[in-house]
Amino acid sequence: MLKEHDRIVLTDDIPDYRLKIGDVGTIVHVYPRGEAFEVEFLTLDGNTAALATVLRSQVRPVASTDITHAREHRMTG
Repeated sequence: MLKEHDRIVLTDDIPDYRLKIGDVGTIVHVYPRGEAFEVEFLTLDGNTAALATVLRSQVRPVASTDITHAREHRMTG
């Protein structure tokens, strides 16, 4: 069961926020029954790139075999 402060990996693109499969975020809120989460995605220098509501089916927990990968994120707006 995922909970607040857990790190997750996207398993779907979220085009409205310019997020891609494999992006890593931190859960900041769990909606009832764990069906969705509010997730903060940060740039490597610590700035918020996106705060997005994602469905349980769009994320997975991080695994001990995952490695970090950097890509440029252009802010919306």
